[in-house]
Amino acid sequence: MKKYIYDYIEKIDKLLEDNPKNIEKIREEHLIKISFFQHERLIHLLVTLFYCICMLIFMGLGVLFIGFFIIGIILMIFVLFYIIHYFRLENAVQYMYKQYDKMK
Repeated sequence: MKKYIYDYIEKIDKLLEDNPKNIEKIREEHLIKISFFQHERLIHLLVTLFYCICMLIFMGLGVLFIGFFIIGIILMIFVLFYIIHYFRLENAVQYMYKQYDKMK
């Protein structure tokens, strides 16, 4: 997903530099892509929150049994990677908003 979104952003940047004649068509396509990436962003936010809740539950249960704490640590690693991915996705979508503003 990371490569796909950054390739698309680069393509739009090049198109904007060339100052195309069919900007309306490009803008409509760009809005559709933004909505796709917003959906992706929402799904990753929900997954990240789910992993955070599970991590906290297992960390709390780690008081009772050390195995739960180990599972909580593993989930914490997943949460870190999801946060990094979500951060990149969020920044890319916000940059796409700026691209759309340039198209106006």
